[in-house]
Amino acid sequence: MMLQNIRRQTWIGRFLIALLLTMSFQSLTVNAAMISTDSIIQTEHQQYTKSDLLQKLESKELQQQLADMGVDKQELEQRIASLTPDEISQLNANLASQPAGEGVLGLVGLVFVVFVITDMLCATNLFSFVRCINR
Repeated sequence: MMLQNIRRQTWIGRFLIALLLTMSFQSLTVNAAMISTDSIIQTEHQQYTKSDLLQKLESKELQQQLADMGVDKQELEQRIASLTPDEISQLNANLASQPAGEGVLGLVGLVFVVFVITDMLCATNLFSFVRCINR
């Protein structure tokens, strides 16, 4: 009687193993296309489109600066409308490399360092990975 139960359990175990292996091999047949990191970064990165540029052109401050430089607003609108996708991506790359963003990153880094120092001096307790030096 005990030998029959062991044989029955062995048979059930083998059946379940075979079933799980079969199911795992079937799931391997479904493949997805690989996505490069660069393509994800480009889609997630804020980029200006033609409509964004035209909307920025409606700013009175920008219009005044353009008038001071002698640039006609209508001519600029026509030039923005005629930009190719390559030119827009080149413009976005140039805007991303401008020093205006460096000030923001520098400020964020400075604030982070100040908070880490205040955590080390036990003045705040913002970060769990910073240990207080007075304890």
